[in-house]
Amino acid sequence: MTIHYNHKSEKTNRRRLRRKSTEAEKLLWDKLRNRKFLGLKFRRQYSISQFVLDFYCPEKRFAIELDGDIHNRKGVKNHDENRDGFIKDFNIKIIRIKNEMVLDDIDSVLEFIKGEI
Repeated sequence: MTIHYNHKSEKTNRRRLRRKSTEAEKLLWDKLRNRKFLGLKFRRQYSISQFVLDFYCPEKRFAIELDGDIHNRKGVKNHDENRDGFIKDFNIKIIRIKNEMVLDDIDSVLEFIKGEI
């Protein structure tokens, strides 16, 4: 099976998501960008097939998804589980972090991410 990393068909969607970043995404991106975190290269709004990941580290095959309140809805939860399962099939580890956690205690979130990597 072929994976399409950052496939052209998702380019417009990735750009839209970058422009409409949440405050939590902006805050975490500031800590991850330019190899500021553990010297690792993270990419923002990176697509794998038709799915767009909030943050992705290709070196570690590690993805971070930030979840707002909408992710608590049953239909969205089911979609997230299916999506995560699809991505995990390609040996990519995904962690999910609530937006509130990033906004309330970014240092604890970074320690959590460090432990998961």
